[in-house]
Amino acid sequence: MALKHKTPLIDELEKGPWPSFISDIKQVAERKPMCEDLLGVMEQSYMDKEGHWKHGGIVGVLGYGGGVIGRYCDRPDLFPAVAHFHTMRVNQPSSKFYNTDILRKICELWERRGSGLTNMHGSTGDIILLGTTTDELEQVFYELTHNLDMDLGGSGSNLRTPSCCLGKARCEWSCIDTQAITTDLTNEYQDELHRPAFPYKFKFKTSGCPNDCVAAIARADCSIIGTWRDDIRIDQEAVRAYAAGEFAPNGNAHGTGPSALDVQKEVCDLCPTRCIDWDGKNLKIWDENCTRCMHCINVMPRALRPGTDTGATILCGAKAPILEGAQLSSVIIPFIKMEPPYEEFKDFVDKMWDWWMENGKNRERLGEQIQRLGLREFLKALELEPDPRMINTPRYNPYIFYDPADVPGGWEIDGVAFRKRHQA
Repeated sequence: MALKHKTPLIDELEKGPWPSFISDIKQVAERKPMCEDLLGVMEQSYMDKEGHWKHGGIVGVLGYGGGVIGRYCDRPDLFPAVAHFHTMRVNQPSSKFYNTDILRKICELWERRGSGLTNMHGSTGDIILLGTTTDELEQVFYELTHNLDMDLGGSGSNLRTPSCCLGKARCEWSCIDTQAITTDLTNEYQDELHRPAFPYKFKFKTSGCPNDCVAAIARADCSIIGTWRDDIRIDQEAVRAYAAGEFAPNGNAHGTGPSALDVQKEVCDLCPTRCIDWDGKNLKIWDENCTRCMHCINVMPRALRPGTDTGATILCGAKAPILEGAQLSSVIIPFIKMEPPYEEFKDFVDKMWDWWMENGKNRERLGEQIQRLGLREFLKALELEPDPRMINTPRYNPYIFYDPADVPGGWEIDGVAFRKRHQA
């Protein structure tokens, strides 16, 4: 079926080796006039070199301050089917596990009451239902909550939908139950998720191990990263098998099969703290210097495993480059046991939010406020003492001024003396 709008400019996006969202929208446009006019708006925007969407202001569902992103077209005369084109965010299940029945019901609902276009998923994790009219919002919300047992996600200056990696459901490295944590936080902070009260958005992201597969350390205002505080478990026979070429390194991620591993070059020399020694027969890890980067475990997964005394490292302050530029998280709590009902962590969250809401400027993320007022003030509000494990090297961090002489035993932390090894 021929489309009514000529789109020579956006047609260029269909060229090349990669799949194009333009092709997807055209496919749906054959049965949905809203998608046909959506293509027309996009073409017009390319022609005029300006967008033709205006924010919807206050539009949503009764009792909620988030979950709906209002969008109106400023040329309803040319594109009447997208005069309204609101987006709804739906809270995804922990780790994004679905069965096919629920996915079919979501698609059927949006085909009937929206544009039929979905985004699985947004960068935070929500199911994104793209494009519907104002009079359909309450109907969609009713069917989501009553028929599908699902809820809206976060949008605006509130808690955004918590997200996590696969955790213990699928990953052998997970040190914490990411799904249980995410579900608990979602249920605990429903008011903050649905009724905006913050200076700006706030994101929890939980990774089961330091591989951080949800990129929490780069994107979350509060990152929960699974870790361990005892020694890495070593199977010396398996280490020798890697060196002999009996096992495939890197879990055969490259598909090359078993090959001899140069343990010194590929493991010891690439350790960021040089805390691993290999004498050709046995591997020695100086765990007191280990930063839990996971590199050695990733290279030799059949030989090395995380310790058994597991918990999490809590970091704060990451964000994307919107106002002050991109920021990575700073370590706030080096180790905490993350076990139900998570009361110690929730006490920390309450203090963190109180400080942020009292001192934050409009549209200022937590990390930007920490940058403006200093990590020292943040730690005072949290009633936490500065810890040398919060920084890489003393005095390199602009927020904490730490003198090793102030700590009994010099470089001694929790009874462990840090050794300066392999320094040129």
